[in-house]
Amino acid sequence: MDALLPVANVLGRLLCVFSLAYLMPIAGALIFEDGTTADFVAAMGISLGLGLALYTATRRHFRELKPRDGFLLVSTVWMLMAAIATIPLLLVYDNMSFTDAFFETMSGLTTTGSTVMTDLDHAPPAINLWRHELNWLGGMGIIVLAVAILPLLGVGGMQLYKAETPGPMKDSKLTARIADTAKALWLVYVGITAACILLLREAGLSWLDAICHAFAALGLGGFSTRDASVGAFDNPQVEFILIVFMVLAAMNFATHFTVLRERNLRYYWLDVEARGVVGLILVSCFGVAYYVWQEGAYADYATALRHVSFNLVSMATDCGFASQDFDKWPVFAPLWMLFLSCITASSGSTGGGIKMIRTLILAKQANRELTRLIHPAVVNPVKVGGAAIPNNVVVAMLGFIFLYFMSVVMLTFLMILSGLDFMTALGAVVASINNAGPGLNQVGPATNYAVLTDFQTWICSFTMLLGRLEVLSLAVIFTPQFWRK
Repeated sequence: MDALLPVANVLGRLLCVFSLAYLMPIAGALIFEDGTTADFVAAMGISLGLGLALYTATRRHFRELKPRDGFLLVSTVWMLMAAIATIPLLLVYDNMSFTDAFFETMSGLTTTGSTVMTDLDHAPPAINLWRHELNWLGGMGIIVLAVAILPLLGVGGMQLYKAETPGPMKDSKLTARIADTAKALWLVYVGITAACILLLREAGLSWLDAICHAFAALGLGGFSTRDASVGAFDNPQVEFILIVFMVLAAMNFATHFTVLRERNLRYYWLDVEARGVVGLILVSCFGVAYYVWQEGAYADYATALRHVSFNLVSMATDCGFASQDFDKWPVFAPLWMLFLSCITASSGSTGGGIKMIRTLILAKQANRELTRLIHPAVVNPVKVGGAAIPNNVVVAMLGFIFLYFMSVVMLTFLMILSGLDFMTALGAVVASINNAGPGLNQVGPATNYAVLTDFQTWICSFTMLLGRLEVLSLAVIFTPQFWRK
């Protein structure tokens, strides 16, 4: 038990930092006079009070974090912050259960974008700001944000960075110090978000809608201020802007940083993941648009291309916006989009799923094994983008792939056992573990996750966290070896 106290100490500090996040909805409540100011002030006070209490009670046990501490802290902080973030929802909505409120905030922080809320068009503006701020904070990762300031508190951040950052290549750093790396990523993140807000405002959205949808687009969170999501605006310009920024958010932010620092777009082409993301999305958009047009879903190809492009990019990048009920398209289209949500996003992006780099490595590894069958003595290292991938990375990736697919299978069976039909169960689990938002059938884009029972809702909440922490970072704390000295 004493080994957990240093983690609790840092957790208390993080809760104090997280309490500052309430300043934005408090400002929104004051500006819009929506009557929720006291609720957010109370939530901020509770978060700050709990953080200070936890820190004070454990300050004698402060020490540098060990690697296992990082994994435990990351898993714990996401669950605790999601729980703390429910307070405004529970105070504003008397009829909302803790189960639904926790699902909503976990969906926000993990950038999944699934929702159980309705009548969003008339929700208090501060509530929508809070939901979308959770999307935005979760996008780059609360832990990475904390890493940028933890050195000021005397806590090392490398263990946290490795546990939180998506993708297999976690030892590469943009700058010499981990805190500077985190700060660099956040500066890029903030700058691109600001550009998206201004462009959406110029396209005709209100400041509230522009800020909220920019937050959701850059975090690839998919929350919206409207029940009909982006379809409520019926604005091709807004859809195009969001497509561009969703694709940018699905790329490695280290690449964006390098492009901005060197002022040379050539680095996008040199990034093998970026080429894979853009190439796969382009081919899929034109191909699926042609398919749904031929199947009679739309009268002309141009209309099909517009709607397919937006919804396919949204699903492929694991954002979760919707402008059409794509669940009514011929079944190949939504299933292909759900498949793309597994593999499209880059490592180091705000997206979820397996990630493009793992897809490329897996394909190269499969080719290497085929070559070995024909030439057993050949030396054929796995190379991606001209760089040899260390065998330990390949082995770790294979372990991740196995746990990922086994998680999907077992959780889908559990959802079926709880009473869901196969398509709804599969769609809910895959969308949750990929942090993609809308699923299929009963949880498709035209409805939401409010149709699920409490048990099914908790399964989805766990699955969202499992996907956000890329399975291994969460699964490791359930192993007996983790708790042995």
